Order: sequence, then structure tokens, then C-alpha cells
Amino acid sequence: MRSSKLHESLYISISKALSLTSNIKQLHKIHSILITSGLNQTVFFSGKLISKYSQLKDPHSSSLVFTNTSPANSVYQWNTIIRAMTHNGLFTDALNYYYKMRVLNIKPDTFTFPSVINALAGSGKIELVNIVHEHVLDLGFGADLYIGNALIDMYARFCELDNARQVFDEMPERDVVSWNSLVSGYSAHEAWEEALEMFYQSRTGGVVPDSFMVSSVLPACSGLGVVMEGEMVHGLSVKLGIDVETRVCNGLLSMYFKFDKLKDCRAVFSEMGIRDDITWNTVISGYSQACLYQESIELFMEMLREHKPDLLTVTSVLRACSHVGDLKSGRFVHNYMIGNGYECDMKASNILIDMYSKCGDLPTAREIFNKMKSRDLASWNALINGIIKASRYEEALATFRAMKIDIKPDFVTYVTVLSMCTLLKNLKLAKELHCETIKTGFNPSVIVRNALVDVYAKCGNIEDALNQFENMKDRDIVSWNTIISACSYSEEYNLGFRMISRMRIEGVLPNMATILCMLPLCSTLGAKRQGKEIHLCVLKSGFGSDVPISNALIEMYSKCGNLRNSVLVFEHMKIRDVVTWTALIYAYGMYGHGMMAITSFEDMKATGIIPDQIAFLAVIFACSHSGLVEKGRFYFNLMKKDYNIDPKIEHYACVVDLLARSGMSTEAEKFIISMPIKPDASIWGSLLSACRASGHMEIAERASNHIINLNSENTGYYILVSNVYASLGKWDQVRMVRKSIKTKGLKKDAGISWVDIDKKIYAFTSGDKFFEQYEEVKKLLEVLYDLIAKEGYVANLRSVFHDVNEDEKKDILCGHSERLAIAFGLLNTKPGTPLQIMKNLRVCEDCHTVTKYISKIVQREFLVRDANRFHLFKNGSCSCGDYW
Repeated sequence: MRSSKLHESLYISISKALSLTSNIKQLHKIHSILITSGLNQTVFFSGKLISKYSQLKDPHSSSLVFTNTSPANSVYQWNTIIRAMTHNGLFTDALNYYYKMRVLNIKPDTFTFPSVINALAGSGKIELVNIVHEHVLDLGFGADLYIGNALIDMYARFCELDNARQVFDEMPERDVVSWNSLVSGYSAHEAWEEALEMFYQSRTGGVVPDSFMVSSVLPACSGLGVVMEGEMVHGLSVKLGIDVETRVCNGLLSMYFKFDKLKDCRAVFSEMGIRDDITWNTVISGYSQACLYQESIELFMEMLREHKPDLLTVTSVLRACSHVGDLKSGRFVHNYMIGNGYECDMKASNILIDMYSKCGDLPTAREIFNKMKSRDLASWNALINGIIKASRYEEALATFRAMKIDIKPDFVTYVTVLSMCTLLKNLKLAKELHCETIKTGFNPSVIVRNALVDVYAKCGNIEDALNQFENMKDRDIVSWNTIISACSYSEEYNLGFRMISRMRIEGVLPNMATILCMLPLCSTLGAKRQGKEIHLCVLKSGFGSDVPISNALIEMYSKCGNLRNSVLVFEHMKIRDVVTWTALIYAYGMYGHGMMAITSFEDMKATGIIPDQIAFLAVIFACSHSGLVEKGRFYFNLMKKDYNIDPKIEHYACVVDLLARSGMSTEAEKFIISMPIKPDASIWGSLLSACRASGHMEIAERASNHIINLNSENTGYYILVSNVYASLGKWDQVRMVRKSIKTKGLKKDAGISWVDIDKKIYAFTSGDKFFEQYEEVKKLLEVLYDLIAKEGYVANLRSVFHDVNEDEKKDILCGHSERLAIAFGLLNTKPGTPLQIMKNLRVCEDCHTVTKYISKIVQREFLVRDANRFHLFKNGSCSCGDYW
């Protein structure tokens, strides 16, 4: 009796000790006691030992205990060892025990199959699925809830979703796990609609969803893009009090990032009590993908205090560093990877190459590339792209040739190298690459064709660009954007408008990039009507609040002669950046409203927006065109002193123009000589242009000599020099300069003017005699010349720079393009109608005078935009005050 009580007491003590054991050392002691007491052979304790070793991650000892148990003929022992192997991921061992059990005719019970089915799902042995399912049915366990749940999960993992649904439908009893298994199965395999449908059915069936259910259905909401349903699930989780669970919060973060609802992401993240690795990885990667690169980098640094990021997060941050050019942070992340033993696979190495290349550390990018044991296309493409970004074109070409020895280039490679041809304007290389794309089979690719359209246009071959476009079997929105941009670049403006119309006819909807390609066409031609149509398209397409498009609209309206609309677009913008303000400042400058430009510049600073070098250029330009010399000087000095911006050559040229245009040519020349950087042709050209207008011919001649010595490739500067020599009557030098232009293969830009009449743009070239209504235009101009002569007009023959007699000089003046456009407009519009003329060159002094007289005689307003600014001619005067 006493012995029985002692045995019972020992039994209870050991059982309790086993339950409380938390380490292997303690377990070994208890195991020893069981062996010495003989209790290790009992079904109860052998099973307990197997389970405990399994819990402590020692499945080998679990197997030894099971093997040493004699005889192991209890289904409990077999269930325990199968469960132990499954728990430790030894799925094949678990299945082997199941087969041995079957061979020994030990009948499984309902506790056997959940572990066996889980092991089967983990092993990936899909060929055994039907066999095990048949065993379940043969033994009559088909109605068991836990086995049914395991079968649903197994079929879902094998993507046998129909079978999972069949098991679910045939279950006489279901619990929340049943629904979770099916919903998560559908969600995991992107069967979003089915996942959402089952979720709704569970709610109808009275099932209260738990955190597993909610975290499974949230990806379905984001996958289908159903924002309202996602927000409803969020609201339900709040109502049930499970919105605080980390699993649910992580699902909400992922969903809101996919919906691009960053405000909701921030709210969920900030309210989370517990954040795990998945939380941080989701937020950091989400911010990076949402182009919030700086926020992504900052969160990564914060994460490192408590959590270790996975490789996906690290690479997301590296991409963020490359986008913002943050070399310091990029190096920190790289050093963190090395210091923490991250396995830098090929993908990570490629991202590092890309990061270092884009951040300007090409040697380190090359070093990583050279140390790679194996490289793929992405490795070569990242390196070549980085070399091109560093403007090391010969090296890029050499690397491209080396690549072709190692691996066959793909379409990304060809597009990248073609972009280099665009930068170099190397038509020969572009054609060689074009031939290669045909040989390698990449030519039909839309992306490659788009690149070819672009490179041919940028290399001055619009015909080949059009051929590539027309021969495309399939076109995407980029194709249309590229050809429209190509037309603008090649100055084929009417063709560009035809392409826009054709795009609409073919039913292709414009995107933001399309609008940004279209608006410059209107800006260049002053196509006010087309610009308004595009603005309407912007509003209909929902791009009205987009800052870059609004900025482009400000520029378009200002260049089309509608300053009021520019201001209206500006005033309706809720968000403005430095480009917005700069566009407005430049617009005021073009119209000679210097003080308005200065006020806008000061307003911009007051709002907290820091002006950049282009904003300073715009305000100095405005001062130059309004004679605000001291203000212009003030802003030039302010740029250096308060904003630490080193002036570029454009700023110096603008100051030279500011001084010389105000008659301070001597000071302008001294300013040039004192410049810390070597003046180029643009600097001397600014001085020369202003001196010719003001009559400071000695300085003009010195500036001309500097331009000739600089050997510029810009035809416009040589024309300026030629005109100065012509003004001085030095015809030998004129002939010498013109001969130099021919020798260099340069071409003089012909004077062209445009006028928009009745929805059609008419272009006129200086000296053109072969346009519609030429005779009528000629007769009208003769009448006008007689009338303005009576008003006191005398032809300014200094505006003609050809060595011909006075009558011929007068004929040349009569043929200037803006005069032809004005006369044509007068003939084809109602009396009193304002006319708007656009010209590609600066208005000459004589044309400026003639236009003032004509405006007085015909009582019309003429708004003329030349290469410098706008002139509003009205009642015999000009808005520029003869200061242009």
C-alpha cells in the first residue's frame, strides 16, 4: 500500500517536473530518473519525453526515445512522434513514421491525421495527397472538424483550391479556422474575388472574424483595388478590438500602401503598440516604393535600434539612397550589411552597383562588379547605366563591347546605350545599334522602337523617327509621347499637332507625360486655342491638381501671350513649388513687368520656398528687361551671399545683358573681365547684342573679336558679329565671317513668324514670296508704308546687314517675316481685332518702329513675341518703352 503511494507520488512529481522543464539539461536529468525508475517504457512518459524533446528543438532525441520504447504499439506514441517530426519541419521523417505505423497495422485515430496532413503539405509531395485523403475517408474520419481544417489548408498550399473548397463544402461542422484556412488559401494564390466572397459568407453565417481572418482578407482588398471594402474591414477590426494586433496592423499597412493612402499608413503605424520586423519592413519598403525616399531612409535608421531588417528591406533602402543620391547613407547601409553578415546575393550586388553609380561613386560600383563571382544582365546594365550617367561615354561603349563577349545584351541594354547616342547625337552609332537590335530580335519590342524614335529625332533625323513610329505593330502611350516630343524637338510643330489629333482619333488617352509633351508645342507656336483645348483635357483627365502640369500651363499661357491666364492658373494652385514661382517670375519678366517679378520673388521667399539658381536667373532676367539695374545687381549678390549658390555662366550673361542693355556697356565689359570663370560666347554675345542696339561700336567690335577667337559652334553669335561689322561698314570682315560660317557647316536660322487665324497657324519666312495671298500682302504693305511715311517714318537702313544699295535694303526690310504676318493678319481678320505674332528671332529696330506706326494707323493691337520678350503695340507705342 505504502509502495503504491510512493510510486504514485513519484509519478506525479516527474510528470509535474516534465511540464515545467524549460531546457535540455533539466530534461536530461528527468530522463535519467525515468530510466532508473523504469517509467521511461510507459506509454505516458515515453510520449511526454518525445513531446518535450520536440518542444526544445531536439527531434533526434525524440526519435531515440521512440525507438527505445518497446514495444511501440500505442497509437498515442505514434501520434506523438509524427507530431514531433512535423513540429520540427522534418516532414519526410514524419511521413515515414506514418507509413511504418500503417505497415505495423496500428490503426490511426483522429489525432493522427492533422499532423500527417500538415507534414504532407510541408513536404510538397503532391503525389501522396489523394492516398492520405483516401485513408481519412476509409477510416470514417471525413466529418472530423480538425482533420477537415487540415485538409483545406493542405489543398490550399498545393494550390488545389477547388479540392479545398469541396472539403469545406462537405464539412458538417465548421469553425473559424475552417473559414480562415479557405480565405487565406484563396488570398495566398491571388484568388482575390473568391477570398472576399468567402469572407462575406462567413459574416453572413455569423462567424466572428479573428486577426487571422482579417489579415487574410486585407490582401484581397488591395489586390482587387477595392478601397471601400478595405476600409470596411478596417472598421470591423476596430469594432472587434483586433485592430491593435500586430498581424492586423501589418496587413492594414500593406493594403494602404497599395492604395497609395499614405496618410492612413502613417496613422496605423503611429498608433501601433508593438511593431515587429514585418511592420518595419513593410513601412520602409512601402515608403521607398511610394517615392518617399528620404522618409524610407530615416525609418531604416530608426528600425536599427530595435530590429534587424531583412535583405528585402535593406535593398529597398539602397534603392531609396540611389534615387536621392544619398551616398553617405548608401555607404552606411552597405557597411551594415557587411558588418552583420548578410549574404550579398547577385540581386543585392546589382542594387549596390546601381546605388553607387547613381550616387557618383563609380569606382566602388566597378569594384563590386569585378568581385562578383557570377554576373547577370542586370549587373552589366546597372554598370553601363552608371557609366553613362557619369558622362564617361567611351568607357560605357567599351563596357558594352565587353558585355557582348560575356553575355547577350537584352532590350534594356540597347535602350540604355541608345540613350547615350541621344546625348552624344551620334547618328552613326545609333544606326549600328539599330542593326544589332534587328539581328538579335529585339527590334519589334515597343520599348526599343520608342528609344529609336527618340534617338533619331534627337540626332536630327525626323524622317527615320517617323518611319520607326509608323512601322510599329503595337504602340503604347510612351510611343505617342515620344513622337510628339520628337516633333517638338525637330521643330515640326504642325506635324506634332497632327499627331495629337491622330492620337485622339485612335482613342489613346493622354497621361501626365503626354500633356507635358503637348504644351511646349503650344508654347513655341503661341498656339493659344490648342493650349486652351489641352488645358480642358487636363481638367477632364483629373490632372488639374498636378503641380508639374500646372507649372507647364503657366509657362504655356505666358508664352502664348495670355499673362492673365498664367496668373489665374497660379492662383488656383493649392500646392506650389519653386518651379511654379519661377514660371510666374519669368512670365512677368517676358512682359516687362519687372516689379511684379520682384514682388513674386519676395512672396516666394516669404512662403518658405528657397529659391534655386533658376529662380535667381528668372528674377535677374526680369530686372534686365525692365531696366532695374540695381535690383538685378542686388539679386546676383544675394544669390552668392545668402544662398551660397555659385553663379553659372547664364547668371553672368544675364548681368552683362542687364548692364549693357541699360547703356552701361563699359561697366559690363569690366564685369566680364573680372569674372572668376572664363567667359564663353554667350557672355560676349550678350554684350555684343546690347552694344549694337545702344551704339557702343568700339566695345561691340572688341566683343566680336572675342567671339571669333572662341571658335563657337553657335551660328547666332557669328551672325551678331557679322551684323556689327556690317554696321561699321567693314564688308570684308562681313564676308570673312560668313565664309567661316559656311566652312564650319553652320546654318543661319531664317527669320520665321507665326500668326494664328481662325484655328489655323500660318508661318512666314523672311523674304518669302510664295505664300497664299502674297500679292495682296505686298500691296497692303505698300499702302501702309505710304501712310506711315506721312506720319514721319524713315527706314532705318542700319537694320540691313548686306552690302547692297539703299533700295535693295528697303526691299529686304519689307520682306521681314513679322511684317508679312501682320499684313496677312490684317487682310484676314475683322477691323479692330487684336493680332498676335510669334517670331523666332529678336525684332529688329526698324520692324519695331514700323509696327508702332501701323498700330496707330489701323487702330489695332499687336502682341508680338520675339526671342527675348513680348511687345504690346498700341496707338503708336510699345509696352517695352523701346527697351528690349
